[in-house]
Amino acid sequence: MSHYSAGIKKNTTRSDQRADQRLLAKMSPVDRPYPLNAVCPRPIPNSYWATPLLLACEYPWTPKNPYRPKLDALLKAGVRTFIDLTECGELSPYSNILCGRAALLGIDPATIEYHNFPIRDRSLPQSAEYMNSVLDVLRDNEVRARISAVHCRGGIGRTGMVIGCWLVQSGIAKDGDEALQIIAKEWCTVEKCKRFPHSPETGPQFQFVQQWMRRDRCGDHEIKEASLQKAQTVV
Repeated sequence: MSHYSAGIKKNTTRSDQRADQRLLAKMSPVDRPYPLNAVCPRPIPNSYWATPLLLACEYPWTPKNPYRPKLDALLKAGVRTFIDLTECGELSPYSNILCGRAALLGIDPATIEYHNFPIRDRSLPQSAEYMNSVLDVLRDNEVRARISAVHCRGGIGRTGMVIGCWLVQSGIAKDGDEALQIIAKEWCTVEKCKRFPHSPETGPQFQFVQQWMRRDRCGDHEIKEASLQKAQTVV
């Protein structure tokens, strides 16, 4: 996994973030409107707001369309932390141009953060601890009221799995089944849901979310390792 921060991690410029979404983030989850996309503008068609400060989306960059990149739409939507779940060589990287795109939009590059947690396509993280590393980044950004985006290639399998685990870990969902129900409500508003009706994508990924438990409820091993290893088989 790789990470970089172009600037300090605290006291970032709040004007870079949407005031209405920060207010929604302070509300109890039961009082927030659903689907969130009804009140939070969707930056690109294949994206949805999992929380007021967390966007789930497909890969936001392709050099074939450099003049209207999805990356710019995310930056304009207030995203300042990017969590990339793709593997090295899977797609054209954008980490090297991220700060440049921000600068072109008048956004201070020092506010941009990028994290890479590679997970093989249609597969699971190598361990529960690995997933916890991703969730720790999300928790840190939530505390700092930063808007984050999580993506893989299509925004379906790996992304849905991380979002599901975060919904449980953050207390928005009482368990994995409820987390999957929340994702389903948001996913049906995404453009590609007609071609890919479910998120996450595979049975093992669904099972991973279903078995996820909050760290403070069962220690550092939220998922039975035997079940995790069994679910590693790609279907």
